[in-house]
Amino acid sequence: MSDIHIHNLTGLEQSNIQVLNFPCLPIQRPVLMVGHGTRDEQGKQALLDFATTYQSLDLSRPVIPCFLELTAPTIQEGIDECIKQGYTDISVLPILLFAARHNKFDVTNELDRARAKYPQLKLHYGRHFGITSGILELWKERLAVLDLPEHNPQQIAREDTVLLFVGRGSSDPDANGDVCKLARVIWEGSGYTTVETCFIGITHPRLEEGFLRARFYQPKRIIVLPYFLFTGALVKKIFRIAAQQQQEYPEISITCLPEMGLNSQLLSVLREREIETQVGQVNMNCEICKFRLTALSYGDGELHHHHGHNHSHSHSHSHSSVDPYADVNKYHQRIWQAP
Repeated sequence: MSDIHIHNLTGLEQSNIQVLNFPCLPIQRPVLMVGHGTRDEQGKQALLDFATTYQSLDLSRPVIPCFLELTAPTIQEGIDECIKQGYTDISVLPILLFAARHNKFDVTNELDRARAKYPQLKLHYGRHFGITSGILELWKERLAVLDLPEHNPQQIAREDTVLLFVGRGSSDPDANGDVCKLARVIWEGSGYTTVETCFIGITHPRLEEGFLRARFYQPKRIIVLPYFLFTGALVKKIFRIAAQQQQEYPEISITCLPEMGLNSQLLSVLREREIETQVGQVNMNCEICKFRLTALSYGDGELHHHHGHNHSHSHSHSHSSVDPYADVNKYHQRIWQAP
């Protein structure tokens, strides 16, 4: 067993897009879709295709894609296009998975530049994708497909499999913590031996360390989940490293899932974010944002422009002397059950 398995499930998922039905929203406000940006042409095209598909689901307002860095059109060019089409009231949606520096600081700085250029502008800045039920469902469905005989010919059981969740990596601890949280939630109740979280850049542990930790459990199979929206240099790097690991450890089956790509779940989450900008309910986590904390240390609480907190907590505790979750298999069976 020396060849890595990279499963392309996006074709199947794209077929579900045609069942989506987005009615016109009350406000026909254009959407400025802000991607991260990449020098990889496939990655750039993936964002443009995502914007085209999102536009096709509601033709009542324009969807204008742009990029924060590395490629054009820029955010300023996107706003110029909105002005050219006669719009000064704009929804700005970051096509970003977590709220890190780009979301909290860089994009908002660009929006401030645009306001200085066009004082008549009204910009409604939306929320990043974050951790949502739709995204969780996407990954659960993909993992279920990998249980099928055609994708798992040796029929390796989940209890002999380790998930390796690979984030991009950020200098923002808040965003890195969200990656770990999402990985954990995906693992909860799944039946897999464990999940290891690692990153392809900036923060640690890196991908090679992630594989080392995964092998500690002596699995028969490792499933790599690249937590990226679209392809690009970093996703391709993940696949290369995974292929090298497969060559070095042929006794372990290494399977790579693809980046999230174009699918109905992401399009639906984006629609929720657009609706939030229209009803004024954009809730973000500011409490442990390092940019907010830095600003407060200088007596300036207005460093960035995301506000609003919506916290609700529900706790259920068992004080039995017997730990009902000591057995990991029983834990998986029970954890999603209502008390």
